[in-house]
Amino acid sequence: MNTHALRFEHYVNGRFIADTAATIEVRNPADETVLGQVPDGDVALAEQAIAAARAAQDGWAARPAIERGQFLHRMATGIRNNAEPLARTIVLEQGKLLPLAQMEVGVTAEYLDYMAEWARRIEGEVITSDRPGENIFLFHRPLGVTVGILPWNFPLFMVARKVAPALVTGNTAVIKPSEETPYSACAFARIAAEAELPAGVLNIICGRGRTLGAALVGNPAVDMVSFTGSSAAGSAIMANAARNTTKVSLELGGKAPSIVLADANLDQVAGILRASKALNSGQACNCTERLYVERSVCEALAEKLANAFNSVSVGNPLGATPVEMGPLINRTAVDRIQSLVDDARQQGADVLAGGSGSAAGQGYYFAPTVVSGTKPGMKILEREVFGPVVMIDPVDSLEEAIALANANEYGLTSSIFTNNLTSAMRAINQLKYGEVYVNRENFEAIQGHHAGVRRSGIGGDDGKHGLYEYMHTQVAYIQS
Repeated sequence: MNTHALRFEHYVNGRFIADTAATIEVRNPADETVLGQVPDGDVALAEQAIAAARAAQDGWAARPAIERGQFLHRMATGIRNNAEPLARTIVLEQGKLLPLAQMEVGVTAEYLDYMAEWARRIEGEVITSDRPGENIFLFHRPLGVTVGILPWNFPLFMVARKVAPALVTGNTAVIKPSEETPYSACAFARIAAEAELPAGVLNIICGRGRTLGAALVGNPAVDMVSFTGSSAAGSAIMANAARNTTKVSLELGGKAPSIVLADANLDQVAGILRASKALNSGQACNCTERLYVERSVCEALAEKLANAFNSVSVGNPLGATPVEMGPLINRTAVDRIQSLVDDARQQGADVLAGGSGSAAGQGYYFAPTVVSGTKPGMKILEREVFGPVVMIDPVDSLEEAIALANANEYGLTSSIFTNNLTSAMRAINQLKYGEVYVNRENFEAIQGHHAGVRRSGIGGDDGKHGLYEYMHTQVAYIQS
């Protein structure tokens, strides 16, 4: 199978469909060249995919969980056997560096294997009854038909994140990749087909969020919607799903704060932040955006951070010269980040490094940027940047840092750098975030639970708790 061929066909009911109607143009973010045209699916396509998933679900759920898991293992093997073309596809359509794309491919296979291994670990409960001779049993049952709507920043891994827990627990799935990065998802579909996944169990279709996505979310035959993306889009999805009381799991935006105390290793902090912002060009909801540093070391860290960011090499991931950071996803992202940085500068903030993006026709690049002197009310302090930008400002105490960290509507990830266990635990107990990282980068583990609070979403992914999102409980009362 040539997974590298940049060709998208809808995958519905075990067949690939060549849709020649309306199309969407896909560009390489590194140089703005057109990679191809992909189909723009409509309401009828959404209904066809959901009907296929519904028809297949009872038979799929009736299989022992261990059999369902074996299909995931086969798909993981297919991912590994096509690792290099898959990684190159990710680089071409999304713009991340080849080593990071290779890592994404590897983690995708690991995720499928990890979720497959839960097949023998799904457990119920025996509950004590108040009545003589009665037994109460609690079972976990599949929800039915699940819909996964994907972001563009990890276009292959996110397919596995939505598919693996759904399938191993007995659900069927309809997946809509981002129209910015559809080719990785189509390659995943071909691997699923080669693994002989039964028809209708997995369906992957392409189209715009406001049309195809809305049709999927609003369909009454859907039992769960899992979405990763912006908070605004998540709110719209939740409102649409609410008409049918459809369950939603939403992993939304972030505005991650990092607290740096005076006893922290400043070189370590600067290195971690440099790496995290170069990673995927800062296009990860986990990445630190706000940095609150004890005043006595703030100036020293700001200097280290500016020097570190200025040293990052930026360019085409597949160019002749190796680089440390690639492009943003599109021109809209460049313009949006430029607007936020310019607004902060006009309101008195200082730009210590970077601060500018590439001109039209030169790829979608933005220099790694450090901003200081932010004030409440600045757009850059309140809105998710989702790019290689970090703000650094001084604080006089841990309590002030925690208060500023919590003074935001988001609640996905946060972190603290300190060698004092008491300070670390105080931050963990008081930060209103789904994740807290101590003395390390903000990057989750597949066996953890990636979930936000407040405007960062509801539900979550990964680990035991992510798996159980795809099931409901059934209680049986048996009177003897």
